[in-house]
Amino acid sequence: MTDKRNIKALIEKEAPNLNNLLDPEEVKIFKGLTEELRDTWTKKQMFRTETEMQFSVLNDAKYPTKAAKYWQCVREQNVFLENLMTLSFDYRRANVKQKRIQEKLEKEEDPLKRELLQIDIDEKTYQKASMQLVARDRMREIKTWSKFKKKFDDGSFDTKNVNTHQLNSYHLTMKNKAETLTQGSSQPEVFNVLGQLQSIERIKKDMLIENKKKENAKLEFEKNSIGQQD
Repeated sequence: MTDKRNIKALIEKEAPNLNNLLDPEEVKIFKGLTEELRDTWTKKQMFRTETEMQFSVLNDAKYPTKAAKYWQCVREQNVFLENLMTLSFDYRRANVKQKRIQEKLEKEEDPLKRELLQIDIDEKTYQKASMQLVARDRMREIKTWSKFKKKFDDGSFDTKNVNTHQLNSYHLTMKNKAETLTQGSSQPEVFNVLGQLQSIERIKKDMLIENKKKENAKLEFEKNSIGQQD
């Protein structure tokens, strides 16, 4: 697979055709940079690094609890899973198209048409190499999100139902947002933040009352059961 992602041969093959676009001296420089350009193409950053994933995505203000971070990891990992699957279908489709072009080339006798078909084949080869490079980096993110999920899953929260943690996590998030409000904050922003914060606090209060009622009802039921036994 590493050889498939190595585009040095593609760069070298295309270099002479750059005479159509560049001055001869620039083409010569390009040829001299072939290995460096291969290295650049291979190691270029495509998606977020592990550092960016921690401070940009899983920042403490937006995801203040381990549960919130865990479930964001789930969302992020799923996005890359879906993208990787779609990319796999695209690659298979490109592979079939390249085979069809190759078949046409083998049967074609017109020199100019053969030249166009060869260009299409070279282009498909480059596109497939690019897909493989993207797939490698998507897989890297999938593995990194998996590592973060294991890191945050300390057994203190529900990892089966995303709704379980949200009330507490969102409460802390909105408190963080409220603390950033200033006199210069816009009215819609203030209205939105404080409105959500007040709603969350009301919901938590209502849940406490409801849970208290359930607990009292349970105690009353147990008390009556004991009384009947006596």
